[in-house]
Amino acid sequence: MTEQIKSGQEILDEFFSQITNINGVDKDVAEAVLKLYKEGKLTNTNLSNELSCIRDKK
Repeated sequence: MTEQIKSGQEILDEFFSQITNINGVDKDVAEAVLKLYKEGKLTNTNLSNELSCIRDKK
């Protein structure tokens, strides 16, 4: 029981830093989500716009 409990922010940071390595997740989508998270712009509207751009490119 000596393991330190992670904060919510630490858990989110860890998840988003590993999102590109998750099996079954499209690389472009993962990178777009990660970019928005790092910029502090991960909102429904921004994510929808990014996904729309990715669909248009493909």
